[in-house]
Amino acid sequence: MTASAAGPRRLGFTRARLLEISRFLSVGAVSFVVDLGLFNLLRFGPGDLLRDKPITAKVISVAAATLVSWLGNRYWTFSAHKTTRRGRELLLYAVINVVGVLIGIGTLAFSHYVLDLRTPLEDNVSTILGIVLGTIVRYIGYKKLVFTAREDAAAPPPPPVQLPADPEGDFDPA
Repeated sequence: MTASAAGPRRLGFTRARLLEISRFLSVGAVSFVVDLGLFNLLRFGPGDLLRDKPITAKVISVAAATLVSWLGNRYWTFSAHKTTRRGRELLLYAVINVVGVLIGIGTLAFSHYVLDLRTPLEDNVSTILGIVLGTIVRYIGYKKLVFTAREDAAAPPPPPVQLPADPEGDFDPA
């Protein structure tokens, strides 16, 4: 491949990767709002449902955000890389997401129980840090382990074209 041919190909790859990352971050932004919003609603909203149970509130908010992110990533971000082995894909997605969840819960637990940082602001800062770290782990994991089909391999190949038979032998393509 010549240097002049490599330039447009690399540019196309870069554009495709930027689009994918933009979609991933868009899905992540929606999931972030679900996670942080529900966490705060459960902890500090009407009725103080889980005021003294930050980890329980976090587990619930993460579960809701996970459902949102799975739908967005499966059907939008990585739609061209879905594999035909949905069971394997879903299992790996869940495992990677659990790792991301544990990172988020771990940052909150460490902040809340080890560092004794317990104000709403401190809980939210540690939650945001956990979300950022978990997001990085998820993107790499989803890209490398879950949505692994090549774009051209995601769809079945078209059937071969068959020309009609010429029983009399008088077909002249020229």
